[in-house]
Amino acid sequence: MIVLLAAHVLMTVRLAQFRKVTSIASTRNCVQTVVHVLILVLQRLSCLHKACNSVEKSPRKFSCFRGLSIKKDKNFIKKALFSVICSIFAPKLLQIVFTRMINRVLIRIKVLQIVYAYYQKGAKDLKVAENELLLSLRRSYDLYHYFLLLIVDVTHMYERMIDTKRNKYRPTEEELNPDMRMLHNRFAKQVAENESLQKYVKEHGVSWADDMDFVKKVLELITTSEIYADYIKNEEDSYEVDKAFWRLVFKRIITENEFVDDYLEEKSIYWNDDVEIIESFVIKTIKRFDEQAGSKQELIPMFSNNDDYVFVVQLFRQTLLQGEEYRSFIDKHSKNWESERVANMDLVIMQVALAEILNFPSIPISVTLNEYIDAAKYYSTPKSCTFINGVLDSIVGELKEENRLLKN
Repeated sequence: MIVLLAAHVLMTVRLAQFRKVTSIASTRNCVQTVVHVLILVLQRLSCLHKACNSVEKSPRKFSCFRGLSIKKDKNFIKKALFSVICSIFAPKLLQIVFTRMINRVLIRIKVLQIVYAYYQKGAKDLKVAENELLLSLRRSYDLYHYFLLLIVDVTHMYERMIDTKRNKYRPTEEELNPDMRMLHNRFAKQVAENESLQKYVKEHGVSWADDMDFVKKVLELITTSEIYADYIKNEEDSYEVDKAFWRLVFKRIITENEFVDDYLEEKSIYWNDDVEIIESFVIKTIKRFDEQAGSKQELIPMFSNNDDYVFVVQLFRQTLLQGEEYRSFIDKHSKNWESERVANMDLVIMQVALAEILNFPSIPISVTLNEYIDAAKYYSTPKSCTFINGVLDSIVGELKEENRLLKN
């Protein structure tokens, strides 16, 4: 019991570390799925059953199992296994779930945007709209590489700034002997040499060459910050310190910076709602960098696996192909609301949510509802969350009663 309690505490701490960046409900669902599978395997092998039967024969050896029954104590066994599994596999599992969840959040947003535009334009060609969706996701992945390349180009700009000041007619002592720490930043050098980044930049034409004023402004934001001042004063000179510097730069200077957001949104119409999500990708990537990996360091893939690509295409297609059916559900369960007061985006959000609920049995209903209610907070009216939650909950209840929806 002491081991289980320690495992539970350990998992609680690890989950708390990720509480701000990912869906704990989704993490727990993923872990619980593993637990259910292990329960079935254990039951088939009768391991626990034999252990329970052995209590009477060896009371000292099996004292921890005394009075334990698989049927009566299944919840206890599940909780015990859940704690042990989480304590062992939590770091890797949470890393996988984090990456996957960020991808799915971005996918849902893009599907909502393209479906909304599809109806607003009165479009009829599903394939054209689908290609637009995939292009939009590609442009988001471009932004991820633009941010990583920004580390490289800001460093190059810093070098040019140093050379310019040194070559002045009458340079000061400080200009002749500038602090070179940022220029020799080990992490920035590793990013510049990263093979995956170099390949993507070359194949997709990612470049800040036409945006040097922007790069210069970002450099100015960095070099005038307390983060930079603390960095050059830090007596510890190591790769980890260099990496921590750039992570703080993104977390506190670039993220949620109005100038950066405005510039990027003007640079590409596809980035209007992507900047914050992609910035979180970059911060996560920086944290994952390992000095030993060198130029071979892996970057986050566009899709974590083929399942994400299938999710994109199927969610979009089913939303539109079954649109009339989903709209009829919505109309039926929103009679108490005046139709003219229902925002078009609310209808789109509920339509996409129903497509996900009805076509993806592995995704818990609660996860889907939470994701689209969160989307409503940003893309619709102040009352939309309550309305969407009420209507979808009513539809789900009816579908369950009719046995058309079997998952929870």
